[in-house]
Amino acid sequence: MKKSLAIKKAVCVLLAVLCCVAVFAGCSGDGSSSSADGSSLQSGDKVKIGIVKIVEHSSLNTIEESIINRLEELGYVDGENAEITALSAQNDPSNVPSMMDSFVADGTDIVIAITTPVASVALNYADQIPVLFSAVSNPVEAGLTSSLETPDKNVTGTCDAVPVERIIDMALELTPDIETFGFIYNSAEDSSVANIENAKAYCDEKGLKYVEANVENSSAIQQAAESLVTKCDAVFSPTDNTVAEGMSVLAQICNDSAIPCYVGADSMVQDGGFASIGIKYEDLGIETANMADKVLKGTAVSDIPVKVFEDLSTYVNTTTAETIGVEIPDSILNDEKTVIFE
Repeated sequence: MKKSLAIKKAVCVLLAVLCCVAVFAGCSGDGSSSSADGSSLQSGDKVKIGIVKIVEHSSLNTIEESIINRLEELGYVDGENAEITALSAQNDPSNVPSMMDSFVADGTDIVIAITTPVASVALNYADQIPVLFSAVSNPVEAGLTSSLETPDKNVTGTCDAVPVERIIDMALELTPDIETFGFIYNSAEDSSVANIENAKAYCDEKGLKYVEANVENSSAIQQAAESLVTKCDAVFSPTDNTVAEGMSVLAQICNDSAIPCYVGADSMVQDGGFASIGIKYEDLGIETANMADKVLKGTAVSDIPVKVFEDLSTYVNTTTAETIGVEIPDSILNDEKTVIFE
């Protein structure tokens, strides 16, 4: 009996020692990793970040790339201490729910929704996962928050509001013979509709006429644009994802007809549009990544106001200007806030 009791005690002591070894091993520097803020991740864990954009085109690709690059600068390195999953909805919002379901099931820490259509779907999951939006023109009107200053739906982000009136004023300065604008956009995109309504109101105020062309997908741009340029003196498209996807087609048709094409995004000028006023989309991605860093380090979403950029630049495409026969004044070309694409 005494021998049996001694064996039991020895076994208990051995088990206790093994448990202690396991605990200390788990706490040692060799067996742990740190999050980007150096504190929160245990061994093998990674910060999981989901990114969804509505479609592939220059503006949104720039945002996505700048988000990922900035996250890496902040210490979130994909494949090391972070797992960054970037997806495209292929211009179909109905694809977004399955992506969000996958993020939630996978325990993703934060989702970045690029464009209004994606953010509107992601909003339905905000009670399960923090959501940041990027490239949303009218976040309050889109129902993503009740206030820009104090987000109230576990959703915040960066706004790419289009300065429609300033773009029209620039158009009248550069091409003063405009009597009729042609608006081309996808009426299924809420932000585009809001911007076009603003453009109509301003044209009414200025005594300008306008005609419209609705494009349901990028393949419809050619026919719509070919008809539109016969009815107007200048074309305007806001930050419309469908138009941006087929911007090269629209630019070519406008250029062939010597019609100036004013747009809502810098990348649309880079892709052949004539001119715009707005933000740098790289800056949009950088600021969105900065917000993600704050959330991942514990800041409440409600404590991060929506970022509305006020430092705007002018964008002109000098090759397009030469093609359509418009001379850009030195006051614009030499301005430090002007970005020139060739």
